[in-house]
Amino acid sequence: MAWWQAIILGIIEGVTEFLPVSSTGHLTIVEKLMGMRIDDPSLTAFTAVIQIGAILAAIIYFWSDIWRVLSAWWRGLWWKRARRQFDYAYGWAIIIGSVPIAVIGLLFKDQVETVLRSLWFVAVALIGWSLVMWWADKRSEKTSHRSEQQTTWRDTLAIGVGQCLALIPGISRSGATISVGLLRGFDRVAVTKLSFFLGIPALMAAGLLEMLTASKHIAGGVGWTATILATIVSFVVGYLAISWLLKFVARNDFSLFIWYRVGLGGLIIVLLMSGAISAV
Repeated sequence: MAWWQAIILGIIEGVTEFLPVSSTGHLTIVEKLMGMRIDDPSLTAFTAVIQIGAILAAIIYFWSDIWRVLSAWWRGLWWKRARRQFDYAYGWAIIIGSVPIAVIGLLFKDQVETVLRSLWFVAVALIGWSLVMWWADKRSEKTSHRSEQQTTWRDTLAIGVGQCLALIPGISRSGATISVGLLRGFDRVAVTKLSFFLGIPALMAAGLLEMLTASKHIAGGVGWTATILATIVSFVVGYLAISWLLKFVARNDFSLFIWYRVGLGGLIIVLLMSGAISAV
């Protein structure tokens, strides 16, 4: 992989990882347009590893919140009085909400990395989940009033189950978690932050697992230089994207992302049907 390709893919990962537009879907599309084989094991590993950059950006951005929750959770393990704090319960809620993606991700890892990376799946998922996002967003205008302090383990479990749908390229992890969170009655800012917190352990684990199990694919294919470069770029761009998204959702609904998804999905279908690009 050329250095300029790594930079472009790093930018795309950083911009789209936390926006409800599907980072995997975008990477799959651009990789295909660059003439790469999207079923190449080294490219699949590359896509998973560069997520670490964006996740590190989220960890640094939310470090004060993360440290507060981790500290409260740790104290609560040893001191009964500390268990009265909300952050102790919130820590357990994040752990519980991370279980579904860990289980489902390991069970269906092979299918996700092969069959589901077809551009037909990406296009249909982009458009199909847009309808769910639209419904959840419109419904939230009347029902979404819950704040972060009202989060329970039942909420994070439900959102965590929704996060599993993001294994299908095109649905979007944040799109799935935000939609479920809105349907659970959370306001847009609260559910966006919750989406970040649930994504950190899931995506970090996926990236590290890929580094351990597929390093030989990267070394023999894409190359570690390109992978590291793309990861650094995704970190910088991801940090900026997080800051922008939180400000955006505080003032706007998700219509911009919904229409963008529909347009992109439609464009992919047109390109596939015209023979301009192939599905894999």
